Order: sequence, then C-alpha cells, then structure tokens
Amino acid sequence: MRIDKYLWCVRYYKTRTLATTACKKGQIKVNGDTVKPSREIYPTDTIELRKNQINYKLTVNDIPPSRVSAKLVDIYRTDVTPKTEFEAQELLKYSKDYYRKKGTGRPTKKDRRDIDDFNTEND
Repeated sequence: MRIDKYLWCVRYYKTRTLATTACKKGQIKVNGDTVKPSREIYPTDTIELRKNQINYKLTVNDIPPSRVSAKLVDIYRTDVTPKTEFEAQELLKYSKDYYRKKGTGRPTKKDRRDIDDFNTEND
C-alpha cells in the first residue's frame, strides 16, 4: 500500500491530498528515509511523521484493506511516540498564553507584573 494511502487509512490525515502534500514537503520518513507519496510500505516498517509540531513514530503492524474506524486503528499500527513530544506541545501552549499580538503596543504595567510573577514562579 502507498504511504499516503496508509496514513489516510489509519486516520493521521483527514484526506489523501493532505497526506500526499506532507510527503512532498519531506515531513514523512520510512525507516529513516524521506519518501515520496508513492512509496510502498510493508509490515514492520517504521514511520516518522511531523504533524502539528509533534514528531510521531509508528510501527506498521498490518496493511488495512481501506480506511478503518478509529476503534480499529490500533490493529494496523503501534504508536511508539515518546511522551516528551507531547510534553513539549503542552509547554508550547503555556508559552502562547503570554504572547502579545503585533500592533497591540507596549505591555502595560499590569502585563509586566504578570509576566514577572510568571517568570519567578518557574524559577
């Protein structure tokens, strides 16, 4: 089965077009090699993909006949993504809380105090 079709079948991408685009951008690797969307995959292959700033790692268990329901996805793949990837995503969410949009001007005195309080709590 093609890698783009496999990633669509196991619900990592909503459409095959998105999976194909990710392959063309070099966000998907099979056994350490960047692949084209037409690359065939086989059981025991290791897939690394970057999606939403998380580096997922999968092991192919079996090839699905077509797109499968969310409950059956674990039959066809094993997710071996390290927990640190998800923890980094959580930290990124917290850092965005204090992000100021361009054009909002200088921080107010209250904003500065809130930022200082936040920085001293983390030290």
